[in-house]
Amino acid sequence: MLIKFNEENFTAEALEADVPVLVDFYADWCGPCKMISPIIDELAQEYEGRVKIGKVDTDANRKLAATYKIMSIPTLLIFKNGEVVDTIMGAVPKTKLETKLNALMDGANA
Repeated sequence: MLIKFNEENFTAEALEADVPVLVDFYADWCGPCKMISPIIDELAQEYEGRVKIGKVDTDANRKLAATYKIMSIPTLLIFKNGEVVDTIMGAVPKTKLETKLNALMDGANA
């Protein structure tokens, strides 16, 4: 299930999660964001229960984007135990994201 993260739920849903979390910082007007969006949706279904996957609309959540120094979108952050363990910038292939998520679940650092 894809989660819509925002400034109100981010701490509870992402930082305090008991599984790794992939957060896609995006905007509706962003072309590359639209390209990667279907991949994020697929991963949310495929990794349900093992990894929390969601999106942050940077236009609606400017403080959150500033907190994580999001300078370009799409930017994907992977959190584990409330800490950013990996940053992925730009529209990347699904296989690259799967490799990083699988490494996290295997206990290795991404």
